[in-house]
Amino acid sequence: MNIIICGAGKVGYSICKQLSAQDHSITVIDQSTEDIKKINDNQDVKGIVGRASLPSVLESAGAESADMIIAVTRNDETNMVVCQLASSLFNIPKKIARIRSKDFLEGKWNKLYNKSNIPIDVIISPEIEVAKSLYRRLEAPGALDNMPFAENKVKMLEIAIEKNCPIANIPLKNLTEKFPDFKANIIGAFRKDKFVFLKKNDKMLEGDNVYLVISGDQLNQILKAFGYDEKIAKKILIIGGGNIGFHLAKMLENNFEGARVKIIEKNKKRAEEIASDLSSSIVINGDGLDDDILKEANLEESETVLALTNDDENNIMACVLAEKTGLQKRTIAIVNKSNYSLLQNSLNIDDLVDPRMTTVSRIMVHVHRGTIGTVYSILDGEYEFIEAKILEKSELLNKKIKESNLPEHIRIGAILRKKKVIIPRSDFIFEKDDLVVFLAKREHLKEVENIFSINPV
Repeated sequence: MNIIICGAGKVGYSICKQLSAQDHSITVIDQSTEDIKKINDNQDVKGIVGRASLPSVLESAGAESADMIIAVTRNDETNMVVCQLASSLFNIPKKIARIRSKDFLEGKWNKLYNKSNIPIDVIISPEIEVAKSLYRRLEAPGALDNMPFAENKVKMLEIAIEKNCPIANIPLKNLTEKFPDFKANIIGAFRKDKFVFLKKNDKMLEGDNVYLVISGDQLNQILKAFGYDEKIAKKILIIGGGNIGFHLAKMLENNFEGARVKIIEKNKKRAEEIASDLSSSIVINGDGLDDDILKEANLEESETVLALTNDDENNIMACVLAEKTGLQKRTIAIVNKSNYSLLQNSLNIDDLVDPRMTTVSRIMVHVHRGTIGTVYSILDGEYEFIEAKILEKSELLNKKIKESNLPEHIRIGAILRKKKVIIPRSDFIFEKDDLVVFLAKREHLKEVENIFSINPV
C-alpha cells in the first residue's frame, strides 16, 4: 500500500518503522527538518519537510495515489484538516487521525466525524488507550501486561519469571501433564535482550519475561501457578492528573468495586477540574515528589502507585520514593524514552510503560488487510499478537496446523470456536469462522495478511 504519515515524532517514527518493514511504500511529512532527517537517515522511506495541512505538500507526498493517510502530528486541528483535505481533494480511501482534546472526543461534538462533516475513518486517542492498558495491568496483578482478544475470551499475558516461580526450570511438556485442565499456551520469552520461541522441551528461566496466551476465565488460576497470588489492589495512588490519570481514575471508579483512588496533581486549576469530574476519587493539589504531599496521600498505605506525569524522570523518581517506604507495593511508571528500561531492575520498578507502542498497536489494527482484528505490538514492534478469522477462502481452512506450512516465526496461541476457547495441538484442524490468536514476527506480516485475506494479495 501507498501510505502517507503526517507527523515524524515518536509515534510517527514507530509506525513508519513497522510499515516500511512490511514493504509498504511510505512517505512521511513533518515541519521539523531534524525529525525528517532522522527518518531519512535510518529508514528506507521518503521524508518531506513541510506543513501536512497544505494541499501542495500532500500532493508532493503522492496523495493522489495514496491508499491511506495517518495523521499523528502534535496538533489535533492539523490532524483533522489533513483528513478533510485527504478526502475532499485527493479521495484517499482510509483516513486515521490521532485526537487528544476531550472536546473533540466526547459528548455531542463527536458526531462531527462522518463523510458529511469531518471525514475521519478512525480516531485514536492515545491517552484513553494508555489508560485502558494500565487498567488491564491492574486487573491482572502479577502480570506485566494483559491484552484481551477474541471477544475478551482469550488473553495475552506477559509474566516475569522470578526466583520463587514454582514452575520455572520445568520442561513445558511436563507442565502440560502437571496442569492438564489449564487452557494456556506458553509462546516464548524475552531472554537476555532477545526473544526466543519456547518449544515443549524448553524451560522458563529466572529473569525471563514470558508471553503466553490463555483462556480469559483462567486468569487468576494461571497467575497463581506462576507464583503470583495477589489480590486486585484497592488502594491506588496516581501521580499526575493529566488525561491518562483522569481516564484511569474514571475506569477504576466504574469497574473496581471498593477502590480507593487518590490523585496528586501539581497544577491547581487542573486538580480542581478533574476533582469536579470524578465521583469518589480524592484529588490532592501538590508535587508528587514532595514528602509532605506524599504523606497527605498516605503513600505508605497505597498498594499500587502509578506515576503518569509528562516527565519521565519525575515518574521514575516517584516510583523509587514509593519503593523506599519499605512496604510491599506495585509501582508503574510511564516513560517515553526507551533507554530507561535499562534502569528498571536496578531501581526496583515493577513496570515501565511506553505509551508510544500502545498508540502504534491501535493504529496497526487498521493498517492490516483481510480478516485481521485486534493487533498488539510487543518488543518495540518487532513482534505482534494478532487475532484473525478463518474464512472460506483462507489457506488454512480444513488444514491441520502441522500441515499448514506456516512461517517459522508464527506461533498459534489459541482458537475461539463457537464461544469455546481451544489451545491447539499440532493435529488441530482449522474450521470456518475460527478466531485465531497468534504471534508473528514483523517480517512475516505480509504473509499473514495473505493467509487470512479474503482475496490474497
